[in-house]
Amino acid sequence: MSDHPQQHIKYFWEDLPVGTTLDIGSTTVDRDEVIAFASKYDPQPFHLDEAAAAKSMFGKLSASGWHTCAMAMGLMVRGFLHESSSLGSPGLEKVSWLTPVYPGDTLTLKQTILESRPMKSRPDVGLTRTLWEMFNQHGEQVLMMDGYGMFRRRTPAPADSASK
Repeated sequence: MSDHPQQHIKYFWEDLPVGTTLDIGSTTVDRDEVIAFASKYDPQPFHLDEAAAAKSMFGKLSASGWHTCAMAMGLMVRGFLHESSSLGSPGLEKVSWLTPVYPGDTLTLKQTILESRPMKSRPDVGLTRTLWEMFNQHGEQVLMMDGYGMFRRRTPAPADSASK
């Protein structure tokens, strides 16, 4: 059982045409979370230790790029997917870490729908290609992700049109 029941779906596939841009939300990066995440998933010295980080190209403790992706995903779920008919994702085309993320940074996420089409194999599902862009409090882009999402359709296509 989900800890967040979907009582009201605000976004079906039909509500996500190409060009739709949504502000998803913000989060502030916590130092202890940076170290805890890195300890478990990306134990490079500049993510774990202030002294080692000071000697690195980052100059100070920085969040793992994978932690930045996880923070973006958390924002996406809480700020959009919980209100959508999301059925998951078949994958990403590209992930880029553009600027280091540091404890204390406030990160803001937005998404833009780049492509949208019904799935040929599933007339009740639509596929979107979405650009996720995350910015720090200085307006610098720190993350770019380009990937796909599957959403239940409000009105499934007729079965015979799915094969066309």
